[in-house]
Amino acid sequence: MEWQEISGSSVLVPRYPMAIIHFLGGAFVGTAPNFTYRWLLEQLAKEGYIIIATPFVNTFDHLAIARNVLNRFESILDRLQAQNLLGQGYLPIYGIGHSMGCKLHLLIGSLFSVERSGNILISFNNYPVKKAIPFLDKVEIEDVLNLEFTPSPDETKIIIEKDYEIRRNLLVKFTQDTIDETMVLSPILKEKYPNFVALQSLSGNHLTPLVQEINWQPGEVFTPLDAVGQWVKQNFSRDLYGLKDEILRWLNPGRIV
Repeated sequence: MEWQEISGSSVLVPRYPMAIIHFLGGAFVGTAPNFTYRWLLEQLAKEGYIIIATPFVNTFDHLAIARNVLNRFESILDRLQAQNLLGQGYLPIYGIGHSMGCKLHLLIGSLFSVERSGNILISFNNYPVKKAIPFLDKVEIEDVLNLEFTPSPDETKIIIEKDYEIRRNLLVKFTQDTIDETMVLSPILKEKYPNFVALQSLSGNHLTPLVQEINWQPGEVFTPLDAVGQWVKQNFSRDLYGLKDEILRWLNPGRIV
């Protein structure tokens, strides 16, 4: 199973697909999700999920980004269907977002007519410009001080409260994540869909979804450096595997992880 480049997105198609995942990454790492999130996405594909990872360049207009990534996603679905890669049966579609990718999926599920069986929102972040861009709060130029994302964080909350239509959601936050705002999003979604929103706190930090599995091979003589390498591998792998298993468990509750 190899990555394909289709309509500017990175696509993995397993031989016997059971569902489709539209993946959107964080603000800057989302420009090359097939590299920055490679391990996690490839593991999901191995379990039978078609992966459509749509890169984007962050601008202040988040609504335009949401519209663009959705249009590209739907174009890819048409291409895959024309190539008979989706099979003959119905394949549910799930959105998975990390950080800013969560906001984009929330906007897509609120402002556009889409069919989704659910969304997985990892480390939701909805910071204003001054907090999202380092050192901007130190700038005193008036035009810069007045910059804000479209929609703004407050406008985004109102849009979600009013229009978000994806009922089934998994919210994931990490215990060491200092910029996560999942606890702001959670009550909004639980009020709308109280029986369909799950919140899971996992070991890790904001960068956990980006971690690549460390393949540390000790030499013929086990040294202190090997011991450190094995410890790093076990700790990083533990958080990464925990995230993968939680995603798969939620996508397919009958699966034994």
